[in-house]
Amino acid sequence: MSALIDTHAHLDFPQFKKDLNQTIDRALQAGVVAIINAGTDEHSSRRSVEMSESYPQIGSAVGIHPHGAARVSTNWAEQLEVLAGAETVLAIGETGLDFYRNLSPRENQEQLFREHLHLACKVQKPVIIHSREAHAETLQVLKEEELPLCGGVMHCFSGDRSWAEAFLDLGFYISLAGPVTYPRSHALRDLLNYIPADRLLLETDAPYLAPQAYRSQRNEPAFVRLVYERVALALNQDLDQLAEQLYVNAVRLFSDTLVDRS
Repeated sequence: MSALIDTHAHLDFPQFKKDLNQTIDRALQAGVVAIINAGTDEHSSRRSVEMSESYPQIGSAVGIHPHGAARVSTNWAEQLEVLAGAETVLAIGETGLDFYRNLSPRENQEQLFREHLHLACKVQKPVIIHSREAHAETLQVLKEEELPLCGGVMHCFSGDRSWAEAFLDLGFYISLAGPVTYPRSHALRDLLNYIPADRLLLETDAPYLAPQAYRSQRNEPAFVRLVYERVALALNQDLDQLAEQLYVNAVRLFSDTLVDRS
């Protein structure tokens, strides 16, 4: 069976409280060999690290989602830096800008985003970026700030070809999620013609954005297989060939400890 990697999930969320072990078992049965669990606030980040230390299939990322930019503690950066010292922490994030919901003031989001980039450079780990209705502003921040040498990924990407190429030019990977399986997501699938094979990643963003077969239900890492299958179909590519390339991509970005912790 193909070795699949879910490069972005939130298994620390309440939706998985009752069946986390079963969720991970289902992922393993579906061929998922590794999951990156992304923190969204200080508590979530601590929980993410704890999970990655308890489950060898899980790597963690620590960060604060832009929705929480107005509610961070005064020493959040110090807390995340300490957490980032754990061997199982593979990235900083998720961080970025969200001007769709605007749950925190834009100036707070931007400042928090910049400080996450500073932290990623300091600890020398890649950054996981959330950008929704804010691609121009996200790109501007990235051009103005020093970026981690190990790069980063535009998670659950929703922009068009021009934005994808702009982020690729900065050295970022592009990650697609469940929406690529939706019947009307022609533009998203068209991006696959322009994203270099060695810069593509796939994810679930579980518990959100379940692929078409489970749309409106809770998403989970096992369903990343459906994302892989739809992308392989769109590329007219063998699933095993696609999985092998994305495995290499994920390990290159996030470190070989992602899949070498058994």
